[in-house]
Formats: sequence, C-alpha cells, structure tokens
Amino acid sequence: MINLLKCEISNTNLLTPLTNHQSKSNLFSSSTFSLLQSRNLSSFPNHNQSKIFFSLKSKGKAKGSYYSVVKNTLDNRAPAKVIIEGIVVLKKKTLSAFKEDVKSKFVHSDDVLIGGKVSFQLVSAVHTDPANNYKGKLGKLSYLEKGVKTITDLADDELAFRVRFDWDEDIDLPGALITYLPHQTPAPLCKYREEELEILRGEGKDQNEMLLEWDRVYDYAYYNDLGKPDKGKEYVRPIFGGSAEYPYPRRGRTSRPPTKKDPHTESRLPLAKAKDVYVPRDEKFAHLKLSDFMGDTVKSISQGVFGMLDAIFDWTPTKFHNFKEVHDLYEGAIKLQDRSFLDKFRKLVPTAFLKALFRSDGADFLNYPKPDIIKEDESAWRTDEEFTRQMLAGINPFIIRRLEEFPPVSRLDPVAYGNQNSSITKECLQGNLDGLSVEEAMQRNRLFILDHHDIVMPYLRQINTETTSKVYATRTILFLKEDGTLKPLVIELSLPHEKGDKFGAVSELHAPANDGIKASLWQLAKAYVAVNDSAYHQLISHWLHTHAVMEPFIIASNRQLSMLHPIYKLLHPHFRDTMPVNTVARQIALNADGLFEQAVFPRQYVVHWTSSLYKKWALTEQALPRDLIKRGMAVKDSKSPHGYKLLIEDYPYAVDGLQIWGAIETWVKEYCLFYYKTDIMVANDPELQSWWKEIREIGHGDKKDEKWWPEMKTINELTETCTTIIWVASALHAVVNFGQYPYSGHMPNRPTISRRFMPKTKKELKELEKNPDGVFLKTVTSQLRTLACLSVIELISRHSEDEVYLGQREPGWTSDAPPIEAFKRFSKKLESIEKEILDRNKDPELKNRVGPAKLPFTLLCPSSGVGITGRGIPNSVSI
Repeated sequence: MINLLKCEISNTNLLTPLTNHQSKSNLFSSSTFSLLQSRNLSSFPNHNQSKIFFSLKSKGKAKGSYYSVVKNTLDNRAPAKVIIEGIVVLKKKTLSAFKEDVKSKFVHSDDVLIGGKVSFQLVSAVHTDPANNYKGKLGKLSYLEKGVKTITDLADDELAFRVRFDWDEDIDLPGALITYLPHQTPAPLCKYREEELEILRGEGKDQNEMLLEWDRVYDYAYYNDLGKPDKGKEYVRPIFGGSAEYPYPRRGRTSRPPTKKDPHTESRLPLAKAKDVYVPRDEKFAHLKLSDFMGDTVKSISQGVFGMLDAIFDWTPTKFHNFKEVHDLYEGAIKLQDRSFLDKFRKLVPTAFLKALFRSDGADFLNYPKPDIIKEDESAWRTDEEFTRQMLAGINPFIIRRLEEFPPVSRLDPVAYGNQNSSITKECLQGNLDGLSVEEAMQRNRLFILDHHDIVMPYLRQINTETTSKVYATRTILFLKEDGTLKPLVIELSLPHEKGDKFGAVSELHAPANDGIKASLWQLAKAYVAVNDSAYHQLISHWLHTHAVMEPFIIASNRQLSMLHPIYKLLHPHFRDTMPVNTVARQIALNADGLFEQAVFPRQYVVHWTSSLYKKWALTEQALPRDLIKRGMAVKDSKSPHGYKLLIEDYPYAVDGLQIWGAIETWVKEYCLFYYKTDIMVANDPELQSWWKEIREIGHGDKKDEKWWPEMKTINELTETCTTIIWVASALHAVVNFGQYPYSGHMPNRPTISRRFMPKTKKELKELEKNPDGVFLKTVTSQLRTLACLSVIELISRHSEDEVYLGQREPGWTSDAPPIEAFKRFSKKLESIEKEILDRNKDPELKNRVGPAKLPFTLLCPSSGVGITGRGIPNSVSI
C-alpha cells in the first residue's frame, strides 16, 4: 500500500492562451489549485479521485511548494481551447521507517502512480450541478502523467508529476487566484468553502481519535506533554493552560495516548521518532527548511549534546579556567584525549548537525565560528559602554524603561513578599548625574532602569534552594549622557529573606569601578544582570512572546478563515513553519530535563516562570508604539517621524523598528481597506468574527476576560491587530532569534546560569583578588553547558536557503491589482529602510549603532543571505 501524505500543485502554466471574447467577470470566477482530499491508494483497483478546487486557496511552502498560478493573459490570436498544466508533488508516507537501500528503490518507482491511478478535477465557480447538491460543477478527470526529473529541491520522499486539464466550457474560464469575503463567494463555491473549513476543524472526527500524518486537522490542546511521569516523579510536570494557576496559550492537538501513571498527561514519543509527532499536513517543514531538524537531529541535540557528551566524554572539564580556554572554542583547540572516542561518537551521531562539531581530520573537538561580539575586540564586551549599549541594540532591547519613580517601587504583593522596594538611595547616584539632582535627572528624562526584580523574585527561593542555580533578582540604574549613550550608576542584587518571603528582600549594591577588587565585584554584578536578562530573553521575549503566543492565531486562522478570505491571505505567509518548530521545542527544549531546564537558570521551573509571566501578556502591548510608550521610552508627537518621539534618540531597535512597523502598518491598511469599505463590513463578517472569538475564548482562553481585547468591530481594530500579528511573527522574532550567535555565542557576554553567589568570605574574596577571571568563569555557565548551548544557538541563528523574507511572497497569491501594487510599494519601502539602517550604522555620531565591540545593529535589516548573518527578517516565527 502507498499512502499519499500531501499533494501540491505548483508552477501552473496556461499552455493555450484565452481568447478575447471571454468576459472579465468570468476570468475572475476561478482560483488557483488547492487539494481538498488525498486518500489512501491500495492496490489501485479504482481511481483515487482527489478534487482540485480552483477557488479554494493554497496551503504550502515556498519554492515549488505553493499552489501557485501564473497570471493568465488574453490573446486575440489564440484558439478557444484551453489546456492548463500543473506540477503535482506527492509525498509518500512513513518513509523514515525504510532502510536506505529500500528507500532509494521506493522513491524512484514513480510508475506505480501514473496511468489512471490518481485523478484530479477542477470545479466551476460559476455553474452548479443539481445532481451534486448544487455545488460547483466538476470538470473532466485528469490523471498524473510522467514524472518530472528536473526539479532539484524535492525531498527524498517526494515525487513530482505533470498533470494537464482540458478546460471545459461548461466549467467556465480559469483565472488567477481570487479573494472573496464570505458574502461575496460565488454560490457554486459556498458549499466547498464550508466543507473545507469542516475538514480543517476535524468535524466528524472523534476527539480521542489518533490524528495521522496525512490529516489536515487543526485543533487545540493544553501543554500537557512536557512531563514524563512514567519515568519517575522528578519528571512530572504540571499541565500548563486551562487553569488560573498555570495559564498558557494553547498548542496544536497531537492526539497521543495518555501516560500510564497520569491519564491527564499526554505520552511522548521516543526522541528517535520525534518527527512523527502530529503536525497538520499543511504545516510540515519544506524539504530545505531544516529537514534534519525534525528527524534524527532532535535525538542528537537532546541526547547527543547533554547525554552523549556526559557519558562518552566524562573527562570534559566542568568549568573554564581562563578566557583563553573560552576563546579556544573558536580556534578548535579543545583536544580529544582519546581518539577512539571520536569514532564511537561519530557512529552514534546520525546527522550532519552534530558531525559538524568535529573537524574532519579529528584534530579538534567542537570547533565553532568566532561570534561577532568578539571578532574585532575580544574584551570590548566587558566595558560598561557595551554592557549598556546592548540594552538598546542587542537581542533583548525590550526591557529598559524610563525611571519614573525613585527609589524604584515593587509591584509584588507586600502581604506575600514583604517589602520588595529598592534599597538604592539618592546618595548612590549623586555625583554621577552631570551636576543634576535625581529629581532633575528624572524630569529631564535622563534616568532609566533595567528592572528584572519583580519578574525573578517570586521564584527565586525555589530556584536557589531546589536547583544548582545561584541567582539574584537585579535592578540596574542608568544615566543618559550628552552623547546619547548610557552610563550604569548602580546595580542592586536581591535575594529572599532567609526567614521567609514575608520579610521582604535582602539587597546589596554595587557601583562601577575600574581597578582592584571592587572592579572584579562590579564585573560579577554585571554578569548576574546578564543572567537575568538572558533567561528573560530566551524564555519570555523569544519563546513565550513570539513562538507560543502565535500558535493559537495559526490554529484559529485555519479553522475559521477560509482559504479565500482576505485576512487569511494576508496572514498566512507569517505562519509558515511555526507549528513544526514549536513541536520541536516541546520535544527537546521545554520538556522535563530538556534543553531549557538544563541550560537556563530557572531549571525545572522554566515553564512555570513563563506561565506566571503570560498572566501579564497583552496582544495590544506587543504593538511597537504601544510598547515604547508603556515603557516610557517614547511619547506621541505629531511632528516626529511615525508620530512618536524617542526619549533616547539613538535607540537603534526603536528607530529601525518604528520604520519597519510603519511600513507594515501602511501595507496592512491599504490591503484591508481594499476589501473592507466600512466598519459594518468588519462587524458583519461571520468568518472574521468566528476567528476572533475563537482566538479570545479558546486559543488564548485563559485570558478571555481581559479588558484589553479589541472588539474587532472596526477597520482600525482589524488593521492594528493584523499589523501587530505580522510585527510579532516577523520583525520581533527576527530581533530575538537571529542575533543569538553573534551576541550570545560568546558565553561570558550572555550567560544563562550563575552557579555561585557573590564572594563574601575572606577566602572567597582572596580568590577573587588573586584570580578574578577564574572566579568569573567559575560563577557562570559551565563548559559542558556552554558547548551544548553553542551547538543549538549556532543552528537556530542560521537562515536557511529557502527563507522567505518580509516583503516577499509567492507569485500568484492574488489577482486583485490594488493589493498587488500595495505589496510592491511595501517591498520597495523595506528596501529603502534597509539602506537607511546601513547608512545610520556608518554615522559616528550615533554611538549606540556600533559600540565598543564594533558590532553594528543590523537585526532589523529585512534581507539576508544564508547562514549566520545577524540580519534578515523572515516572514514568520521560524528558525
């Protein structure tokens, strides 16, 4: 038996042009190909009829995977007969279970599918068939023809075939892809439109039924698949989502059976079969998009990096002794003590990802490219200037805010946590404010704060007593200098009171120093700040605020918005690959004893922490202008570019971001106004309203009663919501993801764990005085975890060959001329913005653009090449 997993039509060509007597209205009656059914083929006793609907839009991937259509043109000289040719890509089921020798023979045996085995039909958008419940009339059967050998980007389990359609005049004319609001849909297509959504919602399927890899069902589930209770109580994890204690966005349903010990916890597949975790067929990775990642690499990253290195290379030192050893990571100078282990490791590692950790000559172990942060100057990251610059132009530039009250006040419940207000006094700042008092500096918008205190403190007692982490909750006060750069004034390190939380915080203060033991303590204080910030970046700014919160929008869009709906077409490119990436994250990163628990300081509380901070998430506050205003970093100003005045003018993330935001906003407004002429059209769109209701009440159901949700009754609400979704999926994610290796590839710059508290005893202080670098490295992430983290962030910081960037779309996505022209303007605007960004980076007056490390801020440059570039904005939350 051969089972079809997916069928895609791409690069369709009109072989015989249309004649001029055919009307324009008819030309817009049809759409691009879209497969609605794909059934099992068993010995081929009968035709397997898979219907192709011209007016139901596509699901697919870039570069040969979209259902696309070349724009049709009229030709007065052409005959009336029309032939349409397409290329069908079939993906065979469960190929990973085949041995390599069988695989080769199986893949290239394309004759088993041709010769009347699989058929396709076109559907009229004009004429109905009374015998078929008045659905659109079906065209003649067309069959797969000979295989196409010239397509080079197919996966091993994919086959390409030609298919031709003789266009029947009874069906009416083929045209380019059309977008319809529900009330505008031609009557012959209404039933198909409804049936397609029913299929995608899984209507008629039992909720307990196992979803199979060829299914296209989108449904919701809680995060109940992170624990492994059958393995032991230490692997038990709560269910995240569906409760007031542990609220969370919903994930896609995967329908695995429950564990033996806990019927509410979904079982996990063995890591070797991780790629078999259900993802709707239309969401699966394209061939070039991390094809290894969903397969054996999943096993390699988890078991290979943490398990195999521990087991096989048990001699690997647990810490770096000096910075030379850190730099040796980028010089290939960690030598294997026993070469026999190398052969053993290579046999255990099945993919190119981990094999690439070794030089082919076996001379060096774990050789990595030098991160950009130390390429020009290996010690510039240690300067105060670079420390503060990255708050404005790094990979987590969303936390800094204007200081609006002094001393800083905690928002934690004083009944539960006692007095958590800052212990910083005016005397700590006076004398470092260019002659200003604290009040004057605040009035002139010269004081800022990087505040991680309240977000870390609630979990700090558990983390410090139940894990190997030794972490502080930190506050850092900063002063804006005349040259536009920031100067750190004081760092506050806080711990829970030893007598209990209700006794408040115990804090210590550290000020900048250039020499002696105070300088060493200051470097350690900055490291503790970086540990807070790195964890927040990876778990909140990155995972929670982009990956996790986007998944419900993807699910709801597929369940409630027809493929013909203009909002589906607008948002669909920004959902590419997110669901499979999130599936990988649940399998190897968020899970019990996974990557995050191993490498980030909250350890087994990583998801607990993200859940507690999800309580504070609001979609509307993810809009860049609103975020800047909330943090006091900008004020509304009609005379300023984009209507906002930045209080730190040289704030690279905000300057570049407002330009990108403005371009997205303009594009979205022009697009939406073409389809929605009045607010009433928005309020009365049944699919749009069902989509929004499902997002609020199910996808983000734990926050359904929040007052900030837009009502989705006006064009302005629709355009701002769509602009925010696109911003989060593209630009925001690009900042947090694709700069990871350039900035965090040098672990001391962005450590994720601290393993010791500040030196206090005479012995500890003497050690610090004698060997400050050794104490610093002993305090932060161990060597083993550094190697593991480098392996992963090097991989996810790369752009793939088939990346689709903001301002790019597959041809044929619509035939409506005004949206096409608006999108062209959007693309041109992004090109112009990129040039302006690069020009700003050359301006020596803008000191925060490059900084002491000579690392220009390019994370919001829209375009990029392949690999680790530190730039590029892909359309979607992907890696």
